[in-house]
Amino acid sequence: MITKQTIDQVFETARVEEVIGEFVQLKKAGSNFKGLSPFVDEKTPSFMVSPVKQIWKDFSTGKGGNAITFLMEHEHFSYPEAIRWLAKKYNIEIEESEQTDEQKKQINERESMFLVSKYAKDYFHDILMNTQKGRAIGLSYFKERGFREDTIEKFDLGYCKDQWDDFTKTALQKGYDLKYLKATGLTIVKEGGERDRMFDRFKGRVMFPIHSMSGRILGFGGRILTNDKKAAKYLNSPESEIYHKSKILYGIYHAKKEIAKQDNCFLVEGYTDVISFHQSGIENVVASSGTALTPDQIRLVNRLTNNITVLFDGDAAGIRASIRGIDLILEQGMNVKVVTFPEGEDPDSYAKANSDADLKAYLEKNAQDFINFKVSLLMEDAQNDPVKKAGLIRGIVTSIAKIPDGIQREVYIQECARIMDISERVLFSELAQLINKGQKEVQKTTQQNKQPQLQPLAKKKEETKVNSLLLLEKEVIRILLLYGNEEVAFVNWVHAFNKFGKPILEKEEYTNTVSNELYLNLQEDEIEFTNEVFQLVYHEIIHQLNQDEKISIERLVGNENPSISSLVTNILMDEEKYTLSDWERKEVFVTETAKILPKLVTDAILNLRRVLIETKINAIIKEAQEEEGQTPDFEEVTNYIELKKLLYEKLNRVV
Repeated sequence: MITKQTIDQVFETARVEEVIGEFVQLKKAGSNFKGLSPFVDEKTPSFMVSPVKQIWKDFSTGKGGNAITFLMEHEHFSYPEAIRWLAKKYNIEIEESEQTDEQKKQINERESMFLVSKYAKDYFHDILMNTQKGRAIGLSYFKERGFREDTIEKFDLGYCKDQWDDFTKTALQKGYDLKYLKATGLTIVKEGGERDRMFDRFKGRVMFPIHSMSGRILGFGGRILTNDKKAAKYLNSPESEIYHKSKILYGIYHAKKEIAKQDNCFLVEGYTDVISFHQSGIENVVASSGTALTPDQIRLVNRLTNNITVLFDGDAAGIRASIRGIDLILEQGMNVKVVTFPEGEDPDSYAKANSDADLKAYLEKNAQDFINFKVSLLMEDAQNDPVKKAGLIRGIVTSIAKIPDGIQREVYIQECARIMDISERVLFSELAQLINKGQKEVQKTTQQNKQPQLQPLAKKKEETKVNSLLLLEKEVIRILLLYGNEEVAFVNWVHAFNKFGKPILEKEEYTNTVSNELYLNLQEDEIEFTNEVFQLVYHEIIHQLNQDEKISIERLVGNENPSISSLVTNILMDEEKYTLSDWERKEVFVTETAKILPKLVTDAILNLRRVLIETKINAIIKEAQEEEGQTPDFEEVTNYIELKKLLYEKLNRVV
């Protein structure tokens, strides 16, 4: 594991404006920078970076955080990958914490396999581009397929010589261990005789390196160039510690930014489909590499978008075989559309035969939802056969039953009824039967359907109080984050009696930090936040105050709990939207909060008490109403009402 000292050094060194500046064109806007959102297409800047606070906020999507979270959102790195990327950028040496021998062995095994795979990728690419045989055989094949050299470079395409052990011998000479060449499947070792014999798994094949989400080489796909009927046309790396075919999608590394930006992912079958689409300017595309689609692969896409468009070859038999993947996508709660190509065409061939504009137009025009797709695919066989038609309808309803969202299910049932000319009542009845049977395919949907569909409506008054409480709790957190470390002169109004014995409020002045003032008052009233995330942030702040007597915004923004870092970033960047809107130029001025800080803090405390007292009064009355024949404790209620009056008086007197 990366040591805390290294992580702290990365946080201290990394500048958010420098990191984001590598991916987004930023322009100065007062003390901040602004730019176009890297997550959606827009013409007016909604992306703000604060060098002072070392955070960023994308107001168009609501995303925000520090340099680490930007890399996790934009590059889809894991937390350790983001730390390593920043450490490399700022030349920080990464220290690893002490690990058990078993942990060290496991990490070293994986790292060694990654090193061997990277060497193989570089070796195959060099053979392709810089040797006579590589250019004559491998490169000429790729060029015949219509791939430009910049595309070949982009995807690290390569060639393995048609010799039994040329790659293996070269790798061993370079010092790579046979153990890892064998573990990655690059080398096949056959035992027997006086010594083992070694073979290159991919000999005589053009090579397609398979990248992880972060760009590391996991394995390879190799295509044979001869007409040897005994050999498989495509050969993949075997399953290993680093390569699991069912958990990776070809092209995900090159496609991830565009998938997130376009909010859609095109799913194709083969390597060349992906590469041809990229060359045609469509980069949000991945391939299942000829395997049946798996839930793990779908979840990989779901990290980037909720929308998948499946592209099918114009081969009816192949389409029927692949239709199960649509149900898997629906099960994951994703939206799915389908595009089929003309008979005899596939995404690769269609992209090559048509202009970029025509390809994009075809995809837009021919995308259809899965109901229309299933109907168009199967209706020709079923239209004159009532039994087959009933089976088709039942199949569509079975697919709809897999959708977790109830509203979406209902919309699709209505669409199915319209297309198939059948009553919605019958379809809903069929859907209910599928759910009630508890079929494995719709187990998640079944659990949701057991819950009552209509929840009793809460009283409007109670909803308002809940909302008021959440707003006041958020205001307390906001004040702590923005002004918690500041020392302020406060005014308190204490209960006293005048010379006639009448109760009055007297003014008392004192100095305190904002955080101490809020903490002492909340502690006195034993107030707990009703919102879970507010409570987490508050506890983290109190923990910092107990340790350092100071709130560290950097530690809160960089908190590994995304709920904490997200809330903190949103609150901190709220004020920056005035800069984004250029309100000052439009002569719209916002009052500086610091000038009215004492009143702001006191108001927050008193209002929070007021709402909690109102809640307590309502709880006493409600409890009495639920107990038949009981009346509320009017003395207790009266005392709370008097307390509320005093709070109102204090609120009116705070200056």
